[in-house]
Parts: sequence; C-alpha cells; structure tokens
Amino acid sequence: MQPKKLLFALAVCLSAPAYAEEPESRGAVSLIEEVIVVGHPLASEGLVQPHAVLSGELLERRAVDNIGETVAGETGIHNGSFGVAVGRPVIHGLGGARVRMLEDRIDTMDVSVTSGDHAVTVDPLVADRVEIFKGSSTLLYGSGAIGGVVDTHTGRIPHEVPDRATGKLHVQGGDNGEGRNGSFRLDGGFGNFGWHLDGFARERNDYDIPGYAESSRLMAMEASQGHEDEHHEDEHHDEDEDHDEDEHHDEEEEHAYGTVPGSGVESYGGAAGFSFIGERGFFGASVSQLDSEYGIPGHSHAQGHEDEHGHEADGHVDEDEHHDEDEHEGESGDHDEQGDEALPLLEMKQTRIDVEAALNEPLPGFTNANLRLGINDYEHSEGDAMHGTTFSNEAWEARLELSHRDWAGWNGTFGAQYGDREFSAIGEEAFTPPVDTRSFGAFWVGERRFSGFQLEAGARYDRVKHKPVFGGSDSFNGVSASLGAIVPMGDIFQARLLADYSTRAPAGEELYTDGPHPATSSFEIGDRDLDEEKAVNLSAILDARGNRWSLHGCLYITEFSNFVYQRATGEEERGLAVLLFSQADATFIGLDLEGTATVADWGDGHLNVSAFYDTVSAELDISGNDHLPRIPPHRAGLGLELRWRSFDANIDYVRAFKQSDVADFELATDAYDDLRAYVGWAGEWSNTSLTVFLQGRNLTDDEQRLHASIVKDLVPQPGRTIEAGFRVAF
Repeated sequence: MQPKKLLFALAVCLSAPAYAEEPESRGAVSLIEEVIVVGHPLASEGLVQPHAVLSGELLERRAVDNIGETVAGETGIHNGSFGVAVGRPVIHGLGGARVRMLEDRIDTMDVSVTSGDHAVTVDPLVADRVEIFKGSSTLLYGSGAIGGVVDTHTGRIPHEVPDRATGKLHVQGGDNGEGRNGSFRLDGGFGNFGWHLDGFARERNDYDIPGYAESSRLMAMEASQGHEDEHHEDEHHDEDEDHDEDEHHDEEEEHAYGTVPGSGVESYGGAAGFSFIGERGFFGASVSQLDSEYGIPGHSHAQGHEDEHGHEADGHVDEDEHHDEDEHEGESGDHDEQGDEALPLLEMKQTRIDVEAALNEPLPGFTNANLRLGINDYEHSEGDAMHGTTFSNEAWEARLELSHRDWAGWNGTFGAQYGDREFSAIGEEAFTPPVDTRSFGAFWVGERRFSGFQLEAGARYDRVKHKPVFGGSDSFNGVSASLGAIVPMGDIFQARLLADYSTRAPAGEELYTDGPHPATSSFEIGDRDLDEEKAVNLSAILDARGNRWSLHGCLYITEFSNFVYQRATGEEERGLAVLLFSQADATFIGLDLEGTATVADWGDGHLNVSAFYDTVSAELDISGNDHLPRIPPHRAGLGLELRWRSFDANIDYVRAFKQSDVADFELATDAYDDLRAYVGWAGEWSNTSLTVFLQGRNLTDDEQRLHASIVKDLVPQPGRTIEAGFRVAF
C-alpha cells in the first residue's frame, strides 16, 4: 500500500503545533438531547439536512446490542436485525449500501453490506456520540449514501489535552439470555500529548421469546405445503396414513419454542490512541481490535428437517428424539440441547489503525485542513464444524478536507476521498467472488446567508472501479448535487426546503453474486449489466420551538431511476429461494413527525411528554405487484419523562402497525407493541458521579418481528428483558 506511506507523510507535515477547536454545541428543549454536529465542517445555527445526534445520557441508555437497535428509536429509522448480534440502520426505508456506516468519519470497512447476517464492526458501548446525516452533508462521505450516513464517534484520537485524567465505567446485566456487558474509558494527557484507552465486553446466551421462533404465517404456509404433499402421497400410500400423521406431529414439535437457538453472542474489543497537540493543529493515531463470535439464528428448523430425512433413510427414528409430554415446561433448557454444535457460528476479527491530522490556517484563504486515514484488516469465518466459509476484507480509506473563507459570500469545504478494498470469500458458501474495488470522490459543500434566508449547496464527483477475480473490470462515474434553503418565519417557526440529486454505483455484491447463501436461506444471483442508480429527493421540513415545547415535521419524496433490489422468483436452487438483483424505477414517499412538551415544572423537577409518528411507502414502476420487500411499517409512539432531584424515570411506548404491503413471495408481519421503562438514581461527590439504574424492554412480552429484517419469519426480537446496572464517571 504505497499510498498509505504517502498519506502518513502528509499527516506528519500537517501536524505542526496546533489545537483544533470543537464547534459550539446547541442545546435543545425538553426531551431532545443536545445536538452537536461535529462531523459536518459547516456546523452552525441551522443546517438544511434533518439530523439526529445521540450523546451523553441518552446514548448511554440506548447503547444496547448493536448499532441498528441503538439508533432505531429515532423517527424514520428502523433496525434491519439478524438477531441481537447484528443490526444495521434502515433510514426512510433504505438500507444496505444506501446507508453508509462510519467510524470517526471513515468507513467501518466491514462486510455488513454484503449480507444481513454480517455485523457492523462498531459497538455502541464505545461510542462517544452517534450522528445521523441526511441531505447535502452526505456528499462529504459518498454519493452512494442516498439513505443517509450514521457516523459513530469514539474519541479514540484526542483533539485536545484534558486538564485532568477522566474515566467512565459501565456495567450492566439482564435476565433474558443472561446478558451482561461492560465497558471502560480513560482519557488523559501531559504536556502536548493526549492519550486514550477503552475496552468493552459483551456476552449473551440464546435469548427467550414469547412463542415460536417461526412466525405463524410461515408455519401455516409450511403446513399447507405439507398437506399438499401428504395428499399426493396418500393417493398412492393409503396404508401409511397413521404413520404420516405421527410424522407430521413430530415435525410441528421440531419448531423452536421459547428460545431462539443460535442467538447468543460474545464480543470483546478495545483501543489505544494518542495525539500530539500544538498551537496550530494536532496529529494522532489509534489502534483498535475487535473479536466477536455469534450464532447465525434461523437454522434450527432447517437442521431438524435435515436430521429427519437422514433418519428416514435409515428407516427408523431414534427413541431419544421423541418429545415427551412436558416439552414446553422447560422451554429454554430443552431447546438449548437441540444440537447447538450443529448450528452455524460466525467468528469475526478486525484490527484497525486510524490516523488523523488537523492544521489551522494551512494556506491563504483557508481556515483549516483535516486529514483522516483508516487501515483495516477484517476477517470472519462462518459455518459449522463440517462446512465453513471465510470472508476477508483488507481495506484502507483516506479523506482530506479544506475549509475555505468567504468566497463570493460562500463559506465551504473542498475535499477528496480515496478508498481501496480487497474482498474475498472462500469456502463452500462463497456466494460472491473475490472483488477489488477502488473508489475516488471529490466534493464541495458550502453555505451562504442572505437577508431573510440561508442557502446550502453541495456537489460531488465519484468514480468506482470493480475488478472481480474473473472477467474484466467494471467502472462507474457519477455526479451528485444538493441545494437547500432555510427560511425563518418569525421567532417560533423555521422552514427548510431541500432538493438533491444522487448517483450510486452498484456494489460488487449486486453485480457478481452467484451462489447459495444458507445464512439467509437464499440463492443469490447478481447482474453484471446493472446501471448506476439515480435518485432525486425533495424534502420539506418545518420546525417550531417555544419555551416549553418543540415540533418537527419532515415530508419527503424520492424518485429513483434504476433502483437496485432483490427480486424473489418463487423458484428454488439447492433447496434455497432464488433472489435476483434487478432494477426498476421506484418512488419512496414518507412523513416524520415528532414533538415534545413540558407539562409540569417545579423547582427541582419537571415532567415532559413526547410523541412521534413515521411512515414510508415504496412502489416500483412495474406491472403487477409493485411493492418492494422489507419496507418498514408505520409507527406511532408516546413517551413520558420525569426528573425529580436525583431521580430520573422514563416510560416509552411504540406501536408498530401491521405491514401487509408486501412483495411477491414475502409474508406480511403483524402489529406489535414495544413498552420500555427506565428508572435511575444519580449522585455526585467531588469529581465523581454514580448512576444506578433499572430498565425493561418489551415489557408486554409481545412477539416482535421487524419487517426490515431478512429473517423476520425465523428470528423474532427478544421477549421481556429486565436489566440493571451502574455507571461511574470521574
């Protein structure tokens, strides 16, 4: 990697003594947490793109199993889960490659885009804050991020020398699956040097659910198919009717009940970082390590059928395999013994090096320069003891940003970005071939104030080149642009209008995939003739804010040309459902609404109420069924927050409605409730604070199936979960 050496030398040159100032933060009223848009170099009073930031106490409460679940409480954002170990955000109905996952403004460089069972290599436990970007600011990170950008800031590279050493300790445990996790963070410095240490550990056994792992719709469909097969066989084998009935009863009892087999997870990681900080800038680096092992749920039923056919071939069924009358009395224990050794596991390792340098007043006419470099060595293997596949991703990404002074009334930032990715999959289930991908992007974003309104604009050029191990290479060029206006309307209301045009190059997986993918029960086939995906988005946003209340509404429409999606054909290959990557024009229309109000306020406490509603509709421009798969349902929610002296309590209720607008060969999902509660007590002594808390999730023990999940009919979300823990900060 010769470019790595060149960029490292440039970073050293930029590391002249300096100190990079953090933008000023903006407070929000009521339940809206502090909004700090550090990732955007133009952070100021009001940015055109809608955004959300999780930080401080709110992030500590929401930092649950994965990054998708952590941000899914935000309006318009859902979780594309694969059990508790894996979760990727779905923003306004868009997921996968259209939502870019970043760690400190550099791509996570994992393979979570490749498949729904691959985890994002960012753990919420180590997050300093999580920022969600939409609109023109996404041009800073790639025009392919049509859905948005989720940037997790870790603070592993210090930007300043702290006055004193600080630290945090978080310990938490829960009853469901005996979940337990903990994390620590230490920051300090001396002279011109700042340093950082962090670490985390997360463990959880197979988690409990309120019913069957398989959905009732899937079991009904399987039963219907089974009856058809039995009817056909009965025409020729009437004498075996009693035996068939017993066999069908045994099949029903093979469905996992009360526990999701293979849903456990163990994850460990940590990092060390340092910076040299001077009068005009800083230079720093960090090294992080992540090791994770988790099950790939949704395979227990399939494994049961495989065993059954094997025994049928032998002409008998083992007596030990008969279920006794009290099968469901020890739901969790019985199913833990269902052959966990045969269930597939995914073992993941990642080592990552990050380098950052900043310089104030680098050139005449420019206010600051920032260089970021990330180098990644990622590998994971998945399968069982007999069969396995190894995925490898060696990648690096660099970006340089130069913020300029007023040019013709515009303040803005120029930038360039380069990435190199060497991806390979080797093994029996290597459904996509090795691909080398190189990408280059150049961009500018800026803002200008006029009398009575403000404009923000951006433009970007991208070039992406894929070179698979077989055949020639494929190159794509794209241009994207964005324009938005902020229009204040008195002291209370503010309108924001945004229009943007984006071009996304197809991902290597969409082009070259061709093989079985048992983890998702599919046989996936790419299309090398896919064209660039293009989108035109229009958003109208209205914000209102009073002394004791706030409102936010966003209405948006996105028109896609050559939208890439996976189309189910209804056919099977090697016993797996065939999914084809296809293209068609598509339209997404959605609405986000949220509001908060202080309904009671007294000297040492207050009571806030909040509410939200979001919905998105997506249609293909094709004849016949025009619904897209895995589009989330509309949701509504209510929340209460009570703060009184040292006590803090929250109750949040969300109703996710039924999703019946489904694609061909896709099953509908039922509505469900999600009730959560939190109670905490905080005390402070000198420079040390202690918080003790008790919280519950899915308190109604409802069956929750997330429609955005590719395994929604095999793997529901955890049932009732009670957790307790403490946080110490000094």
